[in-house]
This record gives sequence, structure tokens and C-alpha cells, in this order.
Amino acid sequence: MGDRTLVLGGTGKTGSRVAARLTALGVQVRIGSRSAAEPRFEWDDRTTWGPVLDGVDKAYIVYAPEIAFPGAAETIGEFANAAADAGVRRLVLLSGRGDEVHAGASEQAVRDSGAEWTILRAAWFNQNFSESFMYEPVVHGVIELPASDVAEPFVDVEDIADTAVAALTTDKHLGQTYELSGPRLLTFGDAAAEIGAARGKEVSYVPVTFVEYGKMLREHGLPLAYVEMFRKVLDGRNSYLSDGVQRALGREPRDFADYARKTAETGVWS
Repeated sequence: MGDRTLVLGGTGKTGSRVAARLTALGVQVRIGSRSAAEPRFEWDDRTTWGPVLDGVDKAYIVYAPEIAFPGAAETIGEFANAAADAGVRRLVLLSGRGDEVHAGASEQAVRDSGAEWTILRAAWFNQNFSESFMYEPVVHGVIELPASDVAEPFVDVEDIADTAVAALTTDKHLGQTYELSGPRLLTFGDAAAEIGAARGKEVSYVPVTFVEYGKMLREHGLPLAYVEMFRKVLDGRNSYLSDGVQRALGREPRDFADYARKTAETGVWS
């Protein structure tokens, strides 16, 4: 068994940062993604699981498209068991806050695998506005979501990556579930305003109904399961701060305003 860490979603928002940090620490990293050269990994193709797990000691698990989608828990459970059977001794799962049914079942599946585990239960990512489906709306100056005036404790993926790396490289986070949030509650209107101020060009937030949002998803070829996921997690249940970053890293989480300023400075929203 080699001392190698598998990073699923290794080209994504959190996985790329986790992989870069581990590599800088001298850890052997295997990227698990569809776009990886060899071995390739796909959640829906079980024949790709064995090769990516071969010779792996630890794994960072990110499920795509979303851990809150129906069927995710069963698939993650199968993968966690396959990993443990292959000799992977530690699993760090990226989960989400506010969905005790699907995300909660995925978390329990990892706990039940027999491997060492740490659960990272993250709030809405800051980087969704710059590296994901909210990027184009920000550039065009209008964010439309079925979130009303609900406040979120937006978390920076840099904090998620720092916590994941700590859990993968030290033993003091074993058996811990960390709820990761930023230091402030902001509505999506607040977030849009802070992004607009940082980029020097107004960004407005327009609340839409779930029916309207479903139509928007269909037009862009995105899964309608996002509607039900947002219906659950954007109902105010996540409108509280948590101390996972402080507990795991011994420092305060990064602030949304700093994220907006630094991202604007890169010119990505120009």
C-alpha cells in the first residue's frame, strides 16, 4: 500500500485546491475525475473505481453533481465500502448543510464503511459566484435565484481546502463532523452588492419563484433536481453561523468581502 491520496473532483473548486496543497506538502496525489488522464474516474461507471483506489491510502470524496441529489447516498456508500475493501484507511467527505435526508445518509454511509472518517459539512461556496453556475449572472449583472431574502453564511472554498488537508494529513480530526461557514450572514442581495462594489459595476439580485427557476434550468440543460435541493436549503434552515473552521483550524474563517475584493482584482468578472 502506497502513501497516496486520492482527490475526487480534483479539477473542481475544492478538489483542485486540496490537490495543490497536498502536492506542496510532498504528498503523492491521484486526481479522480472524468478529465484525468489515467486512471479515469466516473461515479456512474463502477469499472473506474478499482483503478483509482489501487495503492491509495486516503481519499477526499466529492460527489458530482450534488451530494443532496436522490441516489447519492447509495452510490457514496458503495464507493466508501469499495475504498475500505481496497485498503483505503481514511475518508474525508465533502457534505453540505441543511439536508439531513440525502446528505445525512451519505455521511452515515461513510461512517459505516469501517475506514477512518472526517465529515466537512459546508455552507454555500463563495466561489459559486466566480467559478460555477453563478459566474455568468454576475458578469451580466443580474443574479436570479429562488432564495427570497434568506441569509446564508457563505464559506470560502480556501477554508474548506485547508480543513480537508488538515483532516487528510493529521490524526486530530478523526471522527469529527465540521460545519463550515463564513463569519457573517448575508442575503443574496447583500452578496450581490458586495460583489458589485468590489468589481466597480453594479450586480443586482432578483428573487424568482421555483417554477421560474425550473424553467431557467431547463433552458440551460441543468438537472431539475436543483429545484428541490434549493427548495430545501434556501428556506432559512441554514441562516446561522457555525464554528467548524475555528474548531478545525484554530482561526477565523475568511470573510466574503475579502473574497469579493481578491476575486475582482483578478479581472475574472470584467
